[in-house]
Amino acid sequence: MQVSFADRLPDGDFALVLPADRVDADAIKALGDGPAATLKLQRFDGDAGSAVELFQSAGAKRLLVVGTGKGIAPAAAAEKLGGTVVARLLTSGAAHAVIDLTGLGYDADAAARVGLSAALRSWRYDRYRTKLKDKHKPTLEKVTIVGAGAGAQQRWEQRWQPVMEGVALTRELVTEPANIIYPETFVERVRHLADLGIEFEVLDGAAMKKLGMGALLGVAQGSVRDPRLLILRWNGGQDGDAPLALVGKGVTFDTGGISIKPAQGMEAMKWDMGGAGAVVGAFKALALRKAKANVVGICGLVENMPSGNAQRPGDVVTTMSGQTVEVINTDAEGRLVLADAITFVQRNYKPKTIVDLATLTGAILISLGHEWGGLFTPDDGLATQLLSAADTSGDKLWRMPLGEPFDRLIDSPIADMKNVGPREGGSITAAEFIKRFVDDGVRWAHLDIAGMAWSDKAGSTYDKGATGFGVRLLDQFVADTAEG
Repeated sequence: MQVSFADRLPDGDFALVLPADRVDADAIKALGDGPAATLKLQRFDGDAGSAVELFQSAGAKRLLVVGTGKGIAPAAAAEKLGGTVVARLLTSGAAHAVIDLTGLGYDADAAARVGLSAALRSWRYDRYRTKLKDKHKPTLEKVTIVGAGAGAQQRWEQRWQPVMEGVALTRELVTEPANIIYPETFVERVRHLADLGIEFEVLDGAAMKKLGMGALLGVAQGSVRDPRLLILRWNGGQDGDAPLALVGKGVTFDTGGISIKPAQGMEAMKWDMGGAGAVVGAFKALALRKAKANVVGICGLVENMPSGNAQRPGDVVTTMSGQTVEVINTDAEGRLVLADAITFVQRNYKPKTIVDLATLTGAILISLGHEWGGLFTPDDGLATQLLSAADTSGDKLWRMPLGEPFDRLIDSPIADMKNVGPREGGSITAAEFIKRFVDDGVRWAHLDIAGMAWSDKAGSTYDKGATGFGVRLLDQFVADTAEG
């Protein structure tokens, strides 16, 4: 999707998009009696995300009137506006849409965010569709935004287009099936990041064995796919400054292992690498916009499969930290991967702050549905920073509790801990498990994004499928806290 900005309406054929914050706005009245009457008949009241499509007989022009709502923050209104336009016009036959913001007071950033949401909503992955009917194929190729504040084009190119490209990478990885994306090919698919100035290092199973990463390797041992630990480094800050660490769960397919999942819906477990996908997408965004921060990313990449060599319930593994874990449920594998990844990044890079992302528990869906990702941290200041980044970016978070009563629930009678507690509070005990691997003095937050990485219904900035959740959040968090 090409996004551009202009001072006036262009020549040629295009679908004109007119935002309106209420049905009696001057912009609506200016349409004349016929269109205004049509809007009234369709009960158009200007709600954010609502839209009415009209056709003007003179020149057979297509006109889309989109509600911008009342009392909505400019960034949120911009997101609704751009996404609604593309959702309505993407396969409509129109090739060019012009969104006229004249007189609506959009500054450069808000206007650029209209472009961001339009570009995000246009993303599709049709690689495996060989018989797509013409009327189902995308036709919209270009969006021009007219009447934006000065500097909108620059704001788009330098700030939000890189984020869009990062989200697109994450969606691509999450969408690909597990026979295409597995630990080795995940690494190869993102190797182009090295061309952007990102330092790129990969450990295979043998190297991780030497490091004593028994928890991660225990998950991987049932698969014929060798695991990988992907290490990314972006050095855009001051020399010697401790990096921010981003750690992602990358289970490229999760059968549950010996504790096998039900067959129904198991195909969705290709997106169980959504945390790792978000980390690499965020790194692409940071590199493209040349973020002035030092950031290290760790992706623990494994496939969790049942086989004669698979980890069994009741096995005890020794983690890289030296702590031992009794594996009660092999389907609680993501926390085992994160445990070793977090120990690795602490020993090698000494970060002051770690944020991990994982499609970790079904329990978080019971708590928060598909509306918020779960935020777990003992650090109030870090929680405030992440919640602020969530509000700004649109990747929403809700803070969940931690506490010693939950930590006691993962004590094991034969090892230092077990990998699951009781059914109650399952997302909290999972977070408490990860917390046991965080060194004293390190700020840490865990984001359980199991309800957010994939959606069965369309949203403002995505269609059904991969959402790219986490990229915008991490990018904003870096901008807010790590860049001077």
